Amino acid sequence: MKKPGRDDLGGLTDELLSKDEEKLDVVERISIDDMLQKWTGEFGRWQIKHFVLSSLAWTLEGFHTMVMIFADYEPHWHCNTQKPLDDFLSMKRGFESCSSTGSICSMDRASWDWDGGSGVSTVSEWGLVCDHKYKVGVLQSAFFIGCMLGAGIFGHLSDSSLGRKGVLRLVCICNAILGFLTAFSPNFWVYLILRLLTGISTGGVGLSSFVLATEPVGPSKRGPVGMSTFYFFSLGIAVLPALSYFSGSWRYLYIVTSIPSAFYCLFVLPFVSESPRWYLVKGRLEDAMEVMRSIAANNGKSLPAGISLALDGNEHDATVAPEEPSGSLVDVFKSPLTRTRMVLMAFIWLLCGVGYYGLSLNVVNLSTNLYVSVFLNGVAEMPAFALTAVMLNKFGRRALLISTMLLSGVASLLGSLTSALLHVQGSNPDPTLVLPNWVARHIGFFSGVQLASGVVGIFGMAGAYNLIFIYTCELFPTVVRNAALGLACEAGQIGAIIAPLVVVMVTVNPSLPFAVMGVSGIIGGLLAFKLPETLNRPLYETMGALEKAEPVGTP
Repeated sequence: MKKPGRDDLGGLTDELLSKDEEKLDVVERISIDDMLQKWTGEFGRWQIKHFVLSSLAWTLEGFHTMVMIFADYEPHWHCNTQKPLDDFLSMKRGFESCSSTGSICSMDRASWDWDGGSGVSTVSEWGLVCDHKYKVGVLQSAFFIGCMLGAGIFGHLSDSSLGRKGVLRLVCICNAILGFLTAFSPNFWVYLILRLLTGISTGGVGLSSFVLATEPVGPSKRGPVGMSTFYFFSLGIAVLPALSYFSGSWRYLYIVTSIPSAFYCLFVLPFVSESPRWYLVKGRLEDAMEVMRSIAANNGKSLPAGISLALDGNEHDATVAPEEPSGSLVDVFKSPLTRTRMVLMAFIWLLCGVGYYGLSLNVVNLSTNLYVSVFLNGVAEMPAFALTAVMLNKFGRRALLISTMLLSGVASLLGSLTSALLHVQGSNPDPTLVLPNWVARHIGFFSGVQLASGVVGIFGMAGAYNLIFIYTCELFPTVVRNAALGLACEAGQIGAIIAPLVVVMVTVNPSLPFAVMGVSGIIGGLLAFKLPETLNRPLYETMGALEKAEPVGTP
């Protein structure tokens, strides 16, 4: 077959090719992965600095996401001894006298006060209790709905006009401004709208940061490096209790958690480079080469003369100039190969969202100190990240995803069983009943099993949630990678929206929350069997290169 030459290219491509050849004196074109492996280094000093600076944005996402735990929590209350009510008049008006063991919904509002005053949280300031308690759930769902919308919007912008760094800059600026405005919300409805908008911008933070951090990394290091980004999210969760404790009120907390986003834009992003892969697919060869030369220089290496970059499939043809291939979700669903992958990953992400956020939100049902509980929740995820990162290149992506999801599912089902047994024991005090009596004699053991089931469930689902980011990126080519990841993130956000509804099922049956999360983990693990393994396979730049190298049915 005749190779395409300059006569087959448009005038603009001819001009770009001529300029690039004059500058670079191109002898050989190779892919980015080949250049990283052969000449610049896969994960040297440049990539380490770039990874840390890019991944710090995940800490900001942890702030903006989990701030709701402290801003919207229901604080403790106490009987108002300064304004005692006459018991007779209180009962005549239909209220009970204030009692520490009673419900505030049946007491006169003047008979009790919030610990720390009404400004501690939005719940205490706007009275989001009793008949208005559902509004807290509405706030939480609104934020995650915003995240779902933002993942799609900014995923597309990151692949098209703005690039990875441009989107990260935009969403961090928006989060800083919106978080500051949220602190001055005059009422519930303004607060709701601002949280929805914050969710939209937050939906683009993690996705653009993740792709930006991993795309300049070589193929043999990309998996463990990609999974390590989530340490920064857990760091944000672990630091948040201290920020909340010293803030004193929900308004100050929003200001404190918004300032880091502004600092990040001003003092960190200027030192972060745009992805060379994005430059290449946009036809900006010289910009891509400039980044690669910088990687080589900082890693103590150098690029030989005559070496340049090429899109997949054009590596050994110096007469073909880079094009700017278009890519969108439409292209993902046009191809049977990527369509199947996209549908499978969307369902797996949704199930991970239900499991991860559902198990995490159960912390509010514990009787332990909220600050300590959230801190431990953030720290507990780190061993899961470490273990999956270590095992990633040994066992592969698919086997690890199957294992972690099934582990979480089985542990959650065990938690459901123990919850049912404990409920039977509690609702059947008759000592003649064999099962409740037997459970009562071993109640400490069953309570420990229930707690351990939740911990193991979170451990497995956190590892799975960590893994599916890098797995999704490796399943799709550069031209549609962020769009595909954005859609997958949207599915995960749907799971996050569903998760609070799963948690409140405890009022229907104590075993239901664990049961739903267990089924989610098992179904997700079974779906993962249908995905291809991506270990040691290259990151393709275009749809055509992927379809040529991995036709439908490739394991």
